[in-house]
Amino acid sequence: MITLFAYSRKGIETARRIGGALGGELRFYTAERLAGEGFLPIPKPSALLYEEAFGASEALVFVSSCGIAVRSVAPFIRSKTTDPAVVAVDETGRFAVALLSGHLGGANALAERIAKALGAVPVITTATDSNGRFSVDSWAKTHGFAISGMDAAKAVSAAVLEGDVPIKSDFPVKCELPAGLRTGEGGTGIYITYRTDEPFERTLRLIPKCVTLGIGCRKGTPAEIIRYAVDKSLAYNGIDIRAVKRVASIDIKKEEAGLLEYCREAGLPLSFYSSEELNAVKGDFTPSGFVKKITGVDNVCERAAMICADELIIRKTAENGVTVAAALEKTEVRFE
Repeated sequence: MITLFAYSRKGIETARRIGGALGGELRFYTAERLAGEGFLPIPKPSALLYEEAFGASEALVFVSSCGIAVRSVAPFIRSKTTDPAVVAVDETGRFAVALLSGHLGGANALAERIAKALGAVPVITTATDSNGRFSVDSWAKTHGFAISGMDAAKAVSAAVLEGDVPIKSDFPVKCELPAGLRTGEGGTGIYITYRTDEPFERTLRLIPKCVTLGIGCRKGTPAEIIRYAVDKSLAYNGIDIRAVKRVASIDIKKEEAGLLEYCREAGLPLSFYSSEELNAVKGDFTPSGFVKKITGVDNVCERAAMICADELIIRKTAENGVTVAAALEKTEVRFE
């Protein structure tokens, strides 16, 4: 949800134009005397409303001076990893200023989008953008890559402003490197990977969602046992759990409470496949006569992992009645 605030009639007109360009879930607020026609009133005192909007919104757009916007959100600012984007637009629609969470929150991109819709000037003040250098956190957010740590991200951003930073990738890079990046070695560098290795003296890992987990389990296995088995298997094989995109299993496990709970708590989508679908998966799998007798498939976890992927990177591992396998899908890196 994007929340928009306007404080004058001209500001309301500009807010409507912005809303029409943005689309999606929007909420509009204005001064009590101007409320109506889609604009809710800003109550007095207003701090509770700003706090609620700051916590619940993906972005806040103030059609006002930067001062009003800053004072409205200042008490609630916590971290660049959690704060929403905040953009200020003057009521005549001449400038769109990214104020807060320019990269991870998306304020820079939002300001540019609003400016394009209004024919305004986007005002972007983050150093990497101002200098035309690679912005690691902005790129990661845009492409859906996890960042291994904010301290390393800050170190990379600082290094990019001083010179070119080395980059290593487990995946093919399908374009030229942007300004600020180079191949080779170095003290501070970027590693695009699904693994936990850190090849540089100070490594920032950028982690794509590219791994499918195949999971099988005994009936009644609790979520904590499944979680332990998954975590142990990933750690042993040096795979970052943030690279996991989905979980797959056989359809006879559709009602398995522990598996459902594990995926819900981990925030991972879970798909089920029939024995016919799993048997049709091509590959060299670890067979089990017992498993085939029970399920109709010689190996559940490896086949389930491979049904949406391309390369088996963890073969069947067993732990307390849970079997885990992992497969990697083809991934390309682009910097456009």
